[in-house]
Amino acid sequence: MTQKHEITNLFEKWNQALQTGDPENVANLYLKDAILLPTVSNQVRHNHSEIIDYFVHFLKKKPFGTINESNIRIFNDIAINSGVYTFTLNKDLSVKARFTFVYKKIEEIWKILEHHSSKMPE
Repeated sequence: MTQKHEITNLFEKWNQALQTGDPENVANLYLKDAILLPTVSNQVRHNHSEIIDYFVHFLKKKPFGTINESNIRIFNDIAINSGVYTFTLNKDLSVKARFTFVYKKIEEIWKILEHHSSKMPE
């Protein structure tokens, strides 16, 4: 598997964690001191417990994500995936947003270090 393919699969793993409905499953994909700048909250999340809190509320919307555009760059143990994704919420509302995931590889496992998601302005 190429490294870019491996990074692409990290989004799928994250999206599958969303489908479990368990905020802890999602938060475990992030480093303990990760930063999350979420789409549907004005509060920056600075740590594991704040990230769990965000997903407690976000998962109630039953989100399912699809990547529309992905741009992957890899620098040794850091990988960046940025682009555009669309979320279906509660099976009837679509929200298109820009995203950036910054991953760090620790002991052969990629974890989310930074995650920024913002709704498209138009």
